[in-house]
Amino acid sequence: MNHQMFCFQCEQTAGCTGCTGVAGVCGKKADTALLQDKLTEALINLARATKGKEDRITAETDQLVIEGLFTTLTNVNFNNETITQLIQQTEAQTQLFDAEASLKKHFDINTLWSADEDIRSLKSLILFGIRGMAAYAYHAAILHYTDTHVNKFFYKALSAIAAEDWGMNELLPVVLEVGEINLQCMALLDRANTETFGNPVPTEVTLTVEKGPFIVISGHDLYDLKQLLAQTEGKGIHIYTHGEMLPAHAYPELKKYKHLKGNFGTAWQNQQKEFADIPAPVVFTTNCLMPPKASYADRVFTTEAVSYPEIIHIGAEKDFTPVIQRALELGGYPCDKKFTGINGGESVMTGFARNAILSSADLVVDAVKSGAIKHFFLVAGCDGAKPQRSYYTQFVKQTPADSIVLTLACGKYRFNDLDLGTIGGLPRIMDMGQCNDAYSAIQVAAFLAETFQCSVNDLPLSFVLSWYEQKAVCILLTLLHLGIKNILLGPSLPAFISPNVLDFLAKNYHIAPITTPENDLRKLLQ
Repeated sequence: MNHQMFCFQCEQTAGCTGCTGVAGVCGKKADTALLQDKLTEALINLARATKGKEDRITAETDQLVIEGLFTTLTNVNFNNETITQLIQQTEAQTQLFDAEASLKKHFDINTLWSADEDIRSLKSLILFGIRGMAAYAYHAAILHYTDTHVNKFFYKALSAIAAEDWGMNELLPVVLEVGEINLQCMALLDRANTETFGNPVPTEVTLTVEKGPFIVISGHDLYDLKQLLAQTEGKGIHIYTHGEMLPAHAYPELKKYKHLKGNFGTAWQNQQKEFADIPAPVVFTTNCLMPPKASYADRVFTTEAVSYPEIIHIGAEKDFTPVIQRALELGGYPCDKKFTGINGGESVMTGFARNAILSSADLVVDAVKSGAIKHFFLVAGCDGAKPQRSYYTQFVKQTPADSIVLTLACGKYRFNDLDLGTIGGLPRIMDMGQCNDAYSAIQVAAFLAETFQCSVNDLPLSFVLSWYEQKAVCILLTLLHLGIKNILLGPSLPAFISPNVLDFLAKNYHIAPITTPENDLRKLLQ
């Protein structure tokens, strides 16, 4: 702990061990990392102060805890000023529960990083898991959907991280409980999105940008997109999604806006190259922000928990006027400009959420019974910059013609523009949506298990997952809570998983690292 910072919560952490020194791989500087640690300490102290006084917890307290955890997620907030404000608000809230809190010994996060490696590993799984879950709870709350049970768990989990006398026997159940509660949280967000914007429907999305002014919007927050669409309607400005916003094209209440035109660019890690010279502003609604380069920093805007120094922030009033004005000033391209996906495709499909797939349940079941479909692969998760991630492209390319590839989250950009054909009228690649739409995948798996009267683990269904940040952690814990086994995980295993914890996961859940597409396909199809 002699370094200026320590962070190993994401997949690309330096040397697969941890970012130290003056900055992290994500671009987060040491002083920002230390402030995020201080915010985490403040949230843990707040959770401990509420013990025995739960009846005094208000909606404001809950929202502060959720926003604080979300702020510490990778690639969300690089702004020391806004993080400091959250620390102050959290400390003030703690005082309301315990006026003497400032005089007591506070939790020191360095005790977590320097703890026994197995304890550190389990507590890291809890901390990083609830950070990911907080993002989902935050998005649901924006749409006025909350769950008291979910909110209560954040306090329990934060307190568990500070427990001094807890060993593996006490911590392991909490780790799995993160997965259990995250399932409820994803269900909450699913209900918030579908009841607000309708059930997604299969939709083809062009990658061509039409001439004239346009705005690119990235991230996950559908409410922000709805506000932007409403405010730009009739102004001659086209809207293009980027990254995890792609699935928005499938929601009826969003796709009804004719100026929601298509998708620009690919996954989050390519933004510094893809945004370098586009004649349009870019709006970041959630995590996945990389430090903007000088060549386009004056065209970047942030909303909600996302923040970066000297970048214009769209506040709670959701007035996108500065973005609209910038789009009109820049003017867009003088003529239609064709872009392609990683594999050369000019369009992609999205909208195969559980409602869309289950509405074609008879086709799916008949295709399985007839032998037309022999296997399902869920190839899903985060994307990232490591060259090893080409594994996922090659894996999907090599899946047999009698298999279906279900996908979700930004990892799909490795292969979602491939043309793999159809089976019985069903496309072989089905994009189920954002990372939180893992809930849809779980529901489809449960339906198939019920239909064929077996467990999910007995289905011809394989999970091949990629991870980058903390939302992938909480989804993995949800799959473990559900007893899903034989998951392949890559491109590398988390640095915060100790050998003993990894051994536990391997023995009890048969989690294994990816190897080569050929080898893994051979084993999975056996």
